[in-house]
Amino acid sequence: MTTIDPNSPVPKYFQLRAILLDMIESAELPVDAPIPSERELCARYGLSRMTVRQGVDQLVSEGRLYRVPGKGTFVARPKIEMPLRLVSFTEDMLARGMRPGAIDLDRRTVPADARLARVFEVELGTPIHVIERLRTADGEPMAVERAHILASLAPDLLDRRLADRSLYGVLEAVYGLVFDAGDQTIDAGLADATDARSLQIPRGSAVLLLRRRSFTNGTCAELGVSTYRADRYQVHTALGHPPTRS
Repeated sequence: MTTIDPNSPVPKYFQLRAILLDMIESAELPVDAPIPSERELCARYGLSRMTVRQGVDQLVSEGRLYRVPGKGTFVARPKIEMPLRLVSFTEDMLARGMRPGAIDLDRRTVPADARLARVFEVELGTPIHVIERLRTADGEPMAVERAHILASLAPDLLDRRLADRSLYGVLEAVYGLVFDAGDQTIDAGLADATDARSLQIPRGSAVLLLRRRSFTNGTCAELGVSTYRADRYQVHTALGHPPTRS
């Protein structure tokens, strides 16, 4: 679609959205490039300013465009698809050709409270390592990860260098821990002041909240609670149609 069809049942603002989206996906408008001004879009497609603004707002809300006050509207970087499988952040970024990074925020050992005791199926007070790290891709903040690990499985883990290293890689290489199963839930949320500061986003920005349990030989060895930037991630899964019975 390169023109607006006034007789189409599709609203004009949505037709404009489709035109701009095609320009983005065909790289006619590359990442960080400015889109045409409202005045230019009005003149080019015979639309009112309100209609143009509505179409552009739609793409901004979808994370395909972003605004810089006083400068204009620009093409956003495409979102990264969140893997729905048991894979480390480091492995995922390397597979995408991006440079993974990890910055230590905090590390401590805590006694398991009732919630952690249930998750790990251990007694109250069992030592649990907690490691908080800011994960980056090509230097850009992407997520705050909080890993809870049974201290008995990796006794001196907190003494090891973890900056810019895969935690899963360290657990496997040093302690022989290989995660062979897990489960994960993803919820929508808003960034609190602490995570917003670490992720360099405004407080209250949309985020994805992940909770992952990782198992080794039937034992829950890690609970990961992470905050991912919703403007840089999206969830994608393939769907299949169940076979019909004859």
